[in-house]
Amino acid sequence: MPKHHPWIALTLAIGIVPAQAETIQVTIDKLVFSPAAVEAKVGDTIEWVNKDVFAHTATVKGGWEVMIPPKKSGSLTQRRAETVDYFCRFHPNMKGRLVVAP
Repeated sequence: MPKHHPWIALTLAIGIVPAQAETIQVTIDKLVFSPAAVEAKVGDTIEWVNKDVFAHTATVKGGWEVMIPPKKSGSLTQRRAETVDYFCRFHPNMKGRLVVAP
């Protein structure tokens, strides 16, 4: 009867378990995205938390847009690797960058 090595099964199991997706917060306060640049992985969720008293957006020209109501939050789950610059459609001087790795 062959001898089984439990560590082999454990190693194989660990190798196929996907990494835990994270939620990364960006705070909006006084017309500023903070942090201005965020690094994430495919599957992570970016959550913008709006502390201002007026609405903002996270908008990628020719891409996606997230509405962020006053004193609330909005989020987006990243489905592909990309680097994008985003801005607030209502306040174009507000800018951020999102770098999503595979």
